Amino acid sequence: MIIRLATLHDIPSITDIYNEAVIHTCNTFDTIPKTIAERTQWYNHHMPDYPILVAEDGGEVIGFASVSPWSDRPAYGRTVIASEYIRLDYRGQGIGKKLLLALLDAAYEAGYHTVMGNVYAGNTISLHMVESIGFRIVGLLKEVGYKFDEWLDVYLVQHIKPGVDP
Repeated sequence: MIIRLATLHDIPSITDIYNEAVIHTCNTFDTIPKTIAERTQWYNHHMPDYPILVAEDGGEVIGFASVSPWSDRPAYGRTVIASEYIRLDYRGQGIGKKLLLALLDAAYEAGYHTVMGNVYAGNTISLHMVESIGFRIVGLLKEVGYKFDEWLDVYLVQHIKPGVDP
């Protein structure tokens, strides 16, 4: 497996992986699958300022991770929010952890200071994974999403650039 910066060529695979999460999981609160055109626009809005990484195995994209602006207000300019999705048949193999660690490196190298994350409270595996690499739970947002006919809670997690006192 290799982890690298995403290219436009990766958009169809990124779209497929994301849409599987939209349709079958609460790991994204999107409820309508995205088109390749929408994901291309998303890519163009992100790169190069907001890194998008892909994990590739045997020439196939098996996961991706990205950072996005936390807010459009200038004082938040060095804070981003991370997202990560792994293809269904590759989950549970430690790929997400490797990809997220690489994303943290890319975010800090790009000049960001703080990386935030939203973790669906029902996804205890992801919550344990982000905590294992230094994210801290900084809040629990109660019933902020509604999907699959139920109200969903979200943990707000935070990772601060290493070497900086929180």
